[in-house]
Amino acid sequence: MFTEYQKNDIFTSMFIWYILIILFSVVIHEVSHGVMANSLGDPTAKDLGRITLNPIKHLDLFGSILLPFFLFLVGSPFVFAYAKPVPYNPANLRDRKFGPAKVALAGPAVNLALAVLFGLVLRFLPNSLGSTSLPQLLAPIIQFNLILAIFNLVPIPPLDGHWLLFTFLPAKFTAFKLFLMHYSLIIFIAFLIFIFPFVYPLINFLFRVIVGISA
Repeated sequence: MFTEYQKNDIFTSMFIWYILIILFSVVIHEVSHGVMANSLGDPTAKDLGRITLNPIKHLDLFGSILLPFFLFLVGSPFVFAYAKPVPYNPANLRDRKFGPAKVALAGPAVNLALAVLFGLVLRFLPNSLGSTSLPQLLAPIIQFNLILAIFNLVPIPPLDGHWLLFTFLPAKFTAFKLFLMHYSLIIFIAFLIFIFPFVYPLINFLFRVIVGISA
């Protein structure tokens, strides 16, 4: 049995670990956008010093700290966070047609790659380490990066997925694009409240597939 002091110590340690995971994941997500944009000919993020893993350059007070802290405290089934978007100028991209989609996809792709990488580590963890605290440390890395990847692929502004949608929508859907841009905040809030909670089972399913846990 844990004493009250030990329980508080465990809670504090896990909270700090969650914060470190969140900071690393959202920072590398944004840096990936900047790296891709730079590789396609736009140095905006590089010139502004945003292609760096220094979290201070990317942190958003509400999105990176207060929001995940609140979700963690209330015991939310998922913890989400975001950083300040890395700026880039689409007009500078050599690939004008597909460049914005490539820049947008870079962030979620890296998060998915991290989830798979750490998931495979957990999946093939030696039995001697299975009884240690290592699985409990690796699991939230996988879960949060899956959340970040899937959430950002939703085709609603300002999420990354809307660039993918806009890239492949025919010109005749211009009115629909303008509608999404104009009412993006309302649509985004409605999505968070009514739809995203149902996405969590998908995240849980992907987690089980990656780490090799049978249903």
